[in-house]
Amino acid sequence: MALFLVQHGKSLPKDQEPNQGLSEQGISDVKRIANEAKKHGIQVSRIQHSGKTRAQQTAEIMASTLNPENGVQKISGLNPLDDVSTIADNMNSTDNLMLVGHLPFMERLTSYLITTSIDKPVLKFQNGGIVCLEQNNGDWFIKWTLMPKIG
Repeated sequence: MALFLVQHGKSLPKDQEPNQGLSEQGISDVKRIANEAKKHGIQVSRIQHSGKTRAQQTAEIMASTLNPENGVQKISGLNPLDDVSTIADNMNSTDNLMLVGHLPFMERLTSYLITTSIDKPVLKFQNGGIVCLEQNNGDWFIKWTLMPKIG
């Protein structure tokens, strides 16, 4: 199983767009990252998102390029301050799952899976980037990242 963690693409400011949908830059970045992932043969079985507009739009862009066999689903537990253990403890290890959510949740989930603590940061996410985690003998590790910006 591979676990692909994605922070939603760059969104519009709340005063400009109350639902904070993706900005043009956010859409462009997510499309570019999704295309790169496809070029590298990344296979995603299903994509789950928080239901917030920016996460849903990011998930739909990823899905339109990566064609997950089990589609896209809104789930609870991926909001910024949700308890990461709820998601981490209920992961099914049989498919390649992509989760699309928010900070600080995504960074805390990554830390929790790797160190068992949300307080030990192991990676800085970027809007629209993908972080691939895998398990080896029950231990999670970061296999690769694909980010919109270097530096």
